[in-house]
Parts: sequence; C-alpha cells; structure tokens
Amino acid sequence: MGVTKTQNFTATQNKVASYAKALAHPARVAIIEYLVKNQTCICGDLVEELPLAQATVSQHLKELKQVGIIKGEIEGTSVCYCLDEKGWGEAREMLLQVLNAALPDKRCC
Repeated sequence: MGVTKTQNFTATQNKVASYAKALAHPARVAIIEYLVKNQTCICGDLVEELPLAQATVSQHLKELKQVGIIKGEIEGTSVCYCLDEKGWGEAREMLLQVLNAALPDKRCC
C-alpha cells in the first residue's frame, strides 16, 4: 500500500477528509438519516431497516463511530447508537465550509 502523505496537509484538511470518507457510502448516509429521523438511540432496528447483514451494518457503525459522528452505549447485550451532537455538529460545520467556499470567476474551464 502506498504512502498517503497526510502529514503534508493541515489538521483541518485531514479532519474534513475523514468526515467525507465516513459519509462516502450510501449505507452510512442511510444510517445517519435513520438516526436523525428517529432522534433516539437505536439498538437492533438498523439491521431491519437496511438491506445488509448484521456484520456489514456493524462495520458501517464502527466507521461512523471512529470519526465521532455517532456514539454508542452498551445496554445489556447490545449497543445502542445515536448521533454524537458535538461530532455531528463539527462534521457539518467543516463540510459546509468546504462546500460553501466561494466559486471562482467563470473565466476558467
């Protein structure tokens, strides 16, 4: 595997890239939409909502949790997930800053 050279970029650029990567799969977008819609901690419901196996859903949840977009708490024999308000807010702000950047004049391609 090649060297990514992430050290050549700012901490902010690396953080934005990690959020973008975490959201770069339709299953993860569906998970976020489901958590936003239900506004509650979700335990086993996600597997019933998504056309994916339990192990696949768990992997997607792990990716979202790693970057801090969601959080999970152990309740009995299962883990319940919800949006991490702080992490979600930071991801939104950082991604919006990139997406709302001024467009250049129409003088180029």
